[in-house]
Amino acid sequence: MKASDLFVRCLEAEGVEKIFGVPGEENADFMISLMDSSIEFVLCRHEQAAAFMADGYGRLTGKAGVCLATLGPGVTNLVTGLADANMDRAPTVAIIGQASTGRLHKESHQNMDSIGMLRPISKWAHSIYKPETIPEMVRKAFKVAEQEKPGVTVLELPEDIAKEEATSAPSIIEPRKTRRAAADHKAVKAAVEAIITAKKPIILSGNGAVRKRASNQLRLLAEKTGIRVVNTFMGKGAVSRSDPHCLYTIGLQGQDHVNAALYNADLVIAIGYDLVEYAPKLWNKKTKKTIIHIDFWPAEIDEDYIVDVEVVSDVADALWQINQLFDDKYKDKLPLFDINNKQKLRETISNDFAMEKDDKSFPMKPQKVLWDIREILGPSDILLSDVGAHKMWIARYYQCDEPNTCLISNGFCTMGFAFPAGMGAKFAFPDTRVIAVCGDAGFLMNVQDIETAVRHKLNIVTVILMDGEYGLIKWKQQNQFDGKHSDLEFNNPDFAMLAESFGAWGKVISSVDEFKSALEEAFEQNGPALIGVPIDYAENIKLTKRLGELQFTI
Repeated sequence: MKASDLFVRCLEAEGVEKIFGVPGEENADFMISLMDSSIEFVLCRHEQAAAFMADGYGRLTGKAGVCLATLGPGVTNLVTGLADANMDRAPTVAIIGQASTGRLHKESHQNMDSIGMLRPISKWAHSIYKPETIPEMVRKAFKVAEQEKPGVTVLELPEDIAKEEATSAPSIIEPRKTRRAAADHKAVKAAVEAIITAKKPIILSGNGAVRKRASNQLRLLAEKTGIRVVNTFMGKGAVSRSDPHCLYTIGLQGQDHVNAALYNADLVIAIGYDLVEYAPKLWNKKTKKTIIHIDFWPAEIDEDYIVDVEVVSDVADALWQINQLFDDKYKDKLPLFDINNKQKLRETISNDFAMEKDDKSFPMKPQKVLWDIREILGPSDILLSDVGAHKMWIARYYQCDEPNTCLISNGFCTMGFAFPAGMGAKFAFPDTRVIAVCGDAGFLMNVQDIETAVRHKLNIVTVILMDGEYGLIKWKQQNQFDGKHSDLEFNNPDFAMLAESFGAWGKVISSVDEFKSALEEAFEQNGPALIGVPIDYAENIKLTKRLGELQFTI
């Protein structure tokens, strides 16, 4: 069997249904082999968008999303998307082309050390030198990408190797389930004892709490103990927004209502918490709390995250064991804390969220935009946030009923993520409403792939918040330099005309009353839809000022 044919057969054995990418001449054999397979190749207009599509697809399905690029500039265009997937824990396999091995040792056209460049932003990256190794290498790529914590793996296929015939008949290696290690019983016991003796415990749920059934066990733990739950940007939905144990989202670096609960806690139970999202110094620098770390990996070393009890295992299993121990030994004491006596802070935050729900000012306030979107979307619908000032508003105001229904890039935190990752989400769940909320800067970073969405009739709705400047940078500069900021303004196209030129539906609203009806109309389209929304980011500084003056209620 020719190497490229063998490669494709191995991908089929992995259950790959779609590959997102932009091929080059060095991928030619692979692409022709792909034509005779069950795998759909989604031709994209930029490799970065292809990587983001694979990122979103993998993050939501738990199965590695696959992207493809040719050598040289094709690979460099993948870099931002792959770095995002790796740091945000999205299982992704990248297939890259390479020049013939006969010219890799010398200066030659488009030849670069792609594997060397990608190693720092991947879990494993390797070039294929012999056709006979393909089954092992493909299996390894998917196994490593999907195992906790998930991330990126890379397979490079030089063009001359792709053409070679395997001299033997290597067997395709079928995937098999790998059982993750159970939690150590002594660590579980220590965790329960720390919780029993705590006076003011709180749960901090992170990115790992929304994967692998962990959220179900987390919800049970909260119910059994009466402990309140705060989530990071990427832990949204681990506990439903309607659950009385839910204290919503932490992550704004200034103080906020929810910070009070963490500041005043004597025990923090960090579940699936990635320090890359929200540094411990922002919630633990002065108070030095007791910390229980429950995660797939041991805790990162950080002077503000000194762990007292470390439960390293499958998160769902660790929580299940903790729940079982509570049932076995302390059932007569449960719940440990009466959640009904701790609702004042939750009510304060909920009332804060609703302050602008009837606001009629225009340009729209970001709070009002997100209130209306939340009312339109159902519990299982998916919102993706790009990076910019709107990300901070989404993190604070947009709350979820289910895990993995709000995707925010807050590890690598890159602009340009939401629209193409939303396409990946729509490919994964075609019957689910998907909305990408972008700034006018971030959206234009991958605007070319509107054509891909039109070609595939993907009804992804993109809300573009229009302020004509890099709003988050302005906000941070104003906070740091007494209101001063550098020149950050730019001009925008007419987004309705832009959508139309691609064959998509588009509208720029001119009043607050048009927004909800525009959303409903957008979701009825047989393809992508853009809604331009003039936004009032004067609210940024107002929020900073208001949070700085908060009197905490515990």
